[in-house]
Amino acid sequence: MSGLSPLTWLLFAWGAVTTAFVILMIYRSLITMREDDQLFLDSTQKAAAAEQTEIQHKLSRLSPYTKGLGWASACLAVGVVGVWIYQAMTRFNTAP
Repeated sequence: MSGLSPLTWLLFAWGAVTTAFVILMIYRSLITMREDDQLFLDSTQKAAAAEQTEIQHKLSRLSPYTKGLGWASACLAVGVVGVWIYQAMTRFNTAP
């Protein structure tokens, strides 16, 4: 059996999930750097329209993962705080 406490395991899990979330958000920002807010295209600029459509498609595929990892990171952070408070309360109550 390992000597690591549940708080340590939660911190490791939170760190891994948050790192993956940050990497995914950096990747998302790199994709959106090429996105334009408005396009005024004529019939000869079909490639620019196709590129913007592809960017929107990539963002829509990425969206569930960013939301999922964001919520997982937040829930793990709340769990870490809860376990930390629980451990502090039990140590305080058992102190002489």
